[in-house]
Amino acid sequence: MMCFSSLHLSSGSLRRPAALALLLALGACSQAPVYQRPEVATAPAFREAAWQDARAASPDVPDDWWLQFDDPVLTGLQARVLVNNQNLQTVLAQLRTAEASLASSRAARYPTVTGSLGETRSRSGTTSSTGTSTSASPVNIVSASANASWDADLWGRLAGAVDVAGAQLQASRDDLLAARLSVQISLAQSYFSLRSTEAQAESVGRAVAAYDKSLQLTRNRYGAGVASSADVAQAQTQLKSAQAQLIELRLQRSQLEHAIAVLLGEVPANFSLPVTARLPRLPEAPQLLPANLLQRRPDIAAAERRVAAANAQVGVTKAAFFPALTLSASAGYRANQWADLTSLPHRFWSLGPSLALALFDAGGREAVTNQALAAVDQAAANYRQVVLTAFQEVEDNLVAVASLRDEAAVQAEALEAAQRALTITENQYKAGTVSYLNVISAQSTALSAENTLTSVKNRQLLAVGQLLKNAAGRWDAPLASPATAQR
Repeated sequence: MMCFSSLHLSSGSLRRPAALALLLALGACSQAPVYQRPEVATAPAFREAAWQDARAASPDVPDDWWLQFDDPVLTGLQARVLVNNQNLQTVLAQLRTAEASLASSRAARYPTVTGSLGETRSRSGTTSSTGTSTSASPVNIVSASANASWDADLWGRLAGAVDVAGAQLQASRDDLLAARLSVQISLAQSYFSLRSTEAQAESVGRAVAAYDKSLQLTRNRYGAGVASSADVAQAQTQLKSAQAQLIELRLQRSQLEHAIAVLLGEVPANFSLPVTARLPRLPEAPQLLPANLLQRRPDIAAAERRVAAANAQVGVTKAAFFPALTLSASAGYRANQWADLTSLPHRFWSLGPSLALALFDAGGREAVTNQALAAVDQAAANYRQVVLTAFQEVEDNLVAVASLRDEAAVQAEALEAAQRALTITENQYKAGTVSYLNVISAQSTALSAENTLTSVKNRQLLAVGQLLKNAAGRWDAPLASPATAQR
């Protein structure tokens, strides 16, 4: 409002054209509050990054962050997911909608010109002084006209709408970048879990073969009278339990393969991955700072742009309290027959401005403005929540990387000890110094230790993948479609 509060128009001091020009100059005025990015609490460094040292990876992670895992199959899948993933196609369509909305808002600031060409035939009745009704002869009317109208952007209403659409468009672009990163990390996580499941299935498969041999040995010992029927039953139970576990792992592997197919936009029946039972290489976790995170994550950028859009919308609603000026003009020809249509006597034209102002709306405009102000607060709160959630995600994965590194080392030692214990126990059973129950216990411990180590390695891959995704999520990253404008 400050842009026009000091203006005083006087019919004696200003001529009509000058007054009109001054009113049109008010189109540059905006009623929106001065925008400031919402403040959010931060820290100079992540607390859980204290364990990192100079050996940690550089924060300049390339956009193709999955290359750090040195897995050609994963690299090939990542190249396909951006092309066919249907969630990305949905977000891309939303981006095109936002682009069209901005174009529509910009078009509203320009004049609208329409043309018409038509012919009508009509007849009307007349009443004489004696009360007799007569019918006049039918009359033809042909016309050709052009009409133009322009809404002068007083008080910045139309310019504010452009600002709203522009901020929403940028938010949609950032949404696309965020969706791209989300799809990429989802694919990587599914792939890591699939390879982890294969590795566990391979371990259980080896255990099934070993348990089958143990069962045969126990049956032979039972036939020789040096083992009991209980030992045979226990060996059978151990074997069948491992076989059931193997079936479950194969089920999980199939479902993960189906999930990867859907991420790639393919029918699961037409997609398959060869079994390798080998986990990708574990890269170093990148170094991250809270300030850098605010500049890298596109979901944070999208949330901030929505605050800006809500702020601009406040100006649009406030502009509704002031008059709307429309300039309109029309010109054309009207005659009784086509041959006379373009003759000068049949020409008509009109030109003039009009002001429109709602005099009473029972508080409707004020309610809309209050709603817009509340939307700003809501968008600001959502922005802060997105930032805090991002900080939490990084802290969680930083501590996970550090803890899982130590856990993997300890679990590897536990597996080595369990395998030694199993070998000793099997030899003792063959010598008849321990019961088969000891063998079962040692076998279960060794298998559990091996599967746990594989699970820990999978969690390490997931945690480092999340950190790499955060480090690579720059706002100016290329979009998934060449049709989308880059920042």
